[in-house]
Formats: sequence, C-alpha cells, structure tokens
Amino acid sequence: MPSSLLGPLSAHTDPSCLMIPVMGGSVSAGFPSPAGDWEEDRVDLNQRYVHHPEATFFFRVNGDSMVSQTPERSIPNNATLIVDRAREAKHDDIVVAILDDEFTVKRLYQRGKRLALIAENPAYSDIVLNEDQQLNIWGVVTAWIVEPH
Repeated sequence: MPSSLLGPLSAHTDPSCLMIPVMGGSVSAGFPSPAGDWEEDRVDLNQRYVHHPEATFFFRVNGDSMVSQTPERSIPNNATLIVDRAREAKHDDIVVAILDDEFTVKRLYQRGKRLALIAENPAYSDIVLNEDQQLNIWGVVTAWIVEPH
C-alpha cells in the first residue's frame, strides 16, 4: 500500500520545557558497560526536534512506500513524522507533499527541470511530475519517531 498520511496535528505553539533525563548519553549494544559509569544529563525534546514551533506539525504514516533496506532512510508504517513548514525543501529532502489533493510523504528529487517524488521502497514507482500536475511541498520532514511494537 502506498504511504499516505493521517494528520496534520499541530505542535504546541508555546511548548513548555520538558527536561527528560538522559542516562550516560548512550547505551552499549555490544558488551555491557558497568552501571556505575553513568551520569545523568537532561534534554528537552522540543529544543532538539522542534525548531519552529508555530510551523511544526506531526503526521502519522499509513503505508510502506517509505520502508527501505537502509535503516536510516526507512520510515515504517505508523511512524510519527515531525514536519517543519518553515524549512525550504531541497533535493533529497524527505517531504510532505500535496499531490492530486492528497498528502503523501516521499523523497524530493529536483534536478534542473526534472521534479519527482521518490519512494524508498523499490516496489513503488517514482512519481515524475508532468506539466499538468501541480505539486505543493507542504513541509520538510526533520525527524520521525518509531514506537516499539
């Protein structure tokens, strides 16, 4: 099924600071490290992921067209996208676009006069825009959140 989006859901326009503890900054995925070596730091997820609160929205992905074999490029079904409308889209950005009056999430291909929306999943064809189609880039995806099953 192609990816479509459920949303948008606005980010709070005046987010309060929510300092969440970060334990030791990282966790070993190889050999365990001693538990006594951790230090507690704090991070505000609004500061890290929401740079333009008044222009930031969240979308829920519905579909698998952005699922890739390259993990850092893979956006699975049900992921939550953080979308910044204040950022200008450029070639190779992941964007939320409106095409034929529907939201979609794809990678932007923009070279010369060629404009296309590219799915990460090779099972889906590129959407190459013709002169009759109008593409509206709604916003740039700055991050996504994948909740464990």
